[in-house]
Amino acid sequence: MTTAAEIQALLAPLAAGRATARFDNGRADIVLDVTGLAPATRDALEADVRAAAASVSGVTEVRVLQTSERRVRRLIAVASGKGGVGKSTVAANLAIALAKRGRRVGLVDADIYGPSQPKLLSVEGIRPEARDKTMIPIPTRFGVPMLSMGGLVAEGQAVAWRGPMAGSALTQMVDADWGDAEVLILDLPPGTGDVQLTMIQKHKPAGAVIVSTPQDLALIDATRAIDLFTKVGVPVIGLIENMSGYACPQCGEVSHPFGEGGAERAAEKMRLPFLGRVPLEMAIRQASDAGEPPAAGNGPQAETFAALAARLDEWLAA
Repeated sequence: MTTAAEIQALLAPLAAGRATARFDNGRADIVLDVTGLAPATRDALEADVRAAAASVSGVTEVRVLQTSERRVRRLIAVASGKGGVGKSTVAANLAIALAKRGRRVGLVDADIYGPSQPKLLSVEGIRPEARDKTMIPIPTRFGVPMLSMGGLVAEGQAVAWRGPMAGSALTQMVDADWGDAEVLILDLPPGTGDVQLTMIQKHKPAGAVIVSTPQDLALIDATRAIDLFTKVGVPVIGLIENMSGYACPQCGEVSHPFGEGGAERAAEKMRLPFLGRVPLEMAIRQASDAGEPPAAGNGPQAETFAALAARLDEWLAA
């Protein structure tokens, strides 16, 4: 006599614990958990499960119900309040370093008017595809899929959009088919305008990382960004000081063209964590321009971003 246990045992190695079977009067009812699986994989797994159950003696009908748990995906905003502080470079390398730690990470280039992530991640000229009006992120060879306005407009073309259009574009990118990504790094534009407000209202981030150079002018704008996130209840994970010290390649002497320790002092004053420093190095600039993010390598620059990612990873785990 056919039993549910017999069907369950047959499906176990095939479905890797995702299938639960019931059997009654010739009919096999199977609940199939497809959480985190791509559509094509789901359909293939259902077909295999259906065929296996139908092969059991006594089974005259097979019904399969796909179920999926809602995946909690956390958004981490990388913001600066001011342009020209290297925020996009930090965001890209932070995402890659986090992925190297085992996190499933996606990257959204939310800098609608000045997208730079396609160049940083070496996917210039590649347009994202869409399925059922939902965008599919562009895979990169660094293990971090990404979406950017830079992949939707011609290179060099100005994005002359008003706030609502920019906000709509950001929403489409955040709501894309990110698969099993558990963390989305949002590379925000500088300032505290429409794009930031739309993101906060519709896709409230779990936390924000603030990037600043050590100089006072950059810290003034970084403070404004911190104030925005604080007012809307988004935790500030901490500050990163970029362009922090320059070591002369000839003599090795370290100078501080943008000041020294300003972001760390600001973090201490505002009682916020200081996540670390990224030095002003020619190697970082050259690698970024070449679409070879330093975090993907194994040199001292990779170690710098690995340390920052470790602090972010600790915050996510906590």
